[in-house]
Amino acid sequence: MESTKTVNIVHNNEKLSVDTAKDLKAKLISSGYKVSNTFDDLADLIICIGGDGTFLRALRGHDFPSIPVVGINTGHLGFFTEITPNEIDTFISKYNANDYSIQQFTPMEATVCTRNDCKEVKSINEIVIKGNKSRTIHLDIYVNNNLVQHFSGDGILIATSTGSTAYNYSSGGSIVDPSLNVLQITPLAPINTNAYRSFTSSIILPADAMIRVHPEYHFEDSLLIVSDGLEHRHSGITQIDINLSDQKINMVRLESYEFWSRVTSKFL
Repeated sequence: MESTKTVNIVHNNEKLSVDTAKDLKAKLISSGYKVSNTFDDLADLIICIGGDGTFLRALRGHDFPSIPVVGINTGHLGFFTEITPNEIDTFISKYNANDYSIQQFTPMEATVCTRNDCKEVKSINEIVIKGNKSRTIHLDIYVNNNLVQHFSGDGILIATSTGSTAYNYSSGGSIVDPSLNVLQITPLAPINTNAYRSFTSSIILPADAMIRVHPEYHFEDSLLIVSDGLEHRHSGITQIDINLSDQKINMVRLESYEFWSRVTSKFL
């Protein structure tokens, strides 16, 4: 596709982000780019300014576009956003010279069915199924139509490889290299007694796995679905199907980016 030389800039309302966006816009225009005042679906690049939360909201708000995206970190952890405001000139220079690579990762989608209808939920990091008001819940978990377990506890978390370092990691799940396109089921406060037997460690599944969850009927109105921190409440949930999407997110990566070095610097 021919370049439009158009860039979308998305940012939060924090002062540093706003100031960085103004500086970035001026430098892009001086380098011959157009900066759209509204989100342009034909743009060559999305630059997201903020933290990881801003990054996730920006992609979700525009239905996970295939336009390459890069992040400038003005937040805290900044795991998605690899560039600092002081590195804008370096980034523009490298981008002009095509001195970067594209790393693809796959979002996840869930079909939440109630007694009345079904609705789609998408996520980049994780989808959490847990009890509303901190209630213990009981779930039947199937993988490719095979019953894996009758789970009892606070809930379960299904993470992508990309999301393995987020809520999943805090919940005792495994960190997965993003080059491995997998799904991970991590139990949240599982009950493991004579009465209830639940897995106490995460389960790693291949990319084509289909996860199906049936809540015990007493808990149809007690479930909370959370995708990347966004809560979804439904009455009468009977079934939840979760799998990796056909969509792809295209992340712009500079030569200096290396996943395990980043894990070490951010978490250890």
